[in-house]
Amino acid sequence: MPPLLIIFAKEPTPGQVKTRLMPPLSPEAAARVYQAFLMDILEEMSRLSGIRLALAYSPASAWNWFGKLAPGDAWLFPQVEGDLGERMARAFDRAFQAGYGPVLLRGSDTPDLPGALMLAAQEVLKTRRADVVLGPAMDGGYYLIGLRAAQPGLFRELAWSTPEVLAATRARAQNLGLVLHLLEPWPDIDSHADLLDFLSRPHPAPAPGWRTHRLARQLLADLKI
Repeated sequence: MPPLLIIFAKEPTPGQVKTRLMPPLSPEAAARVYQAFLMDILEEMSRLSGIRLALAYSPASAWNWFGKLAPGDAWLFPQVEGDLGERMARAFDRAFQAGYGPVLLRGSDTPDLPGALMLAAQEVLKTRRADVVLGPAMDGGYYLIGLRAAQPGLFRELAWSTPEVLAATRARAQNLGLVLHLLEPWPDIDSHADLLDFLSRPHPAPAPGWRTHRLARQLLADLKI
């Protein structure tokens, strides 16, 4: 079986996604921006050779929406109930039980993340240079985690959505005797300040994130920001 890249994603329902962009964006505009995130991510990740894509979506009722968005050969399955750690651990379990490996899991807050980083992570795991690969985010979390085998202990009882997640995960990996490799850091887009920072960097089509860049610039221009 080939390597697998799981993308964790939510249905872009107004008021349920990118809430830290509201204000200045309206709930509807923030949802449009998040939908652009997903479209940019799938466009870039679909270019990867030798890695199958999977979408772990939320809520469970969103199968039809993601079925229309995802590439035809993508594997779609719902996230389980529970905190982020439990949902990630169960997604890894599902992938390994299906015979995939290594398995990468990325979030959906980095629309301009280049596919080259996915390939680098896969190579590190495939050549057994590490048991765990982490892509550090600028906010103290991580945008990607990759594993050679299921490691449920990495995800238990951590303070998710805090600036300590990356450090706590690194310490947990060390305690479990796992060899860890870090990719280069990459910024998430969570807040309005993050979005402005993203917009300060050029993203011409077809560069990763171009669609998000174009839409967000237009929405903020309409608000005269």
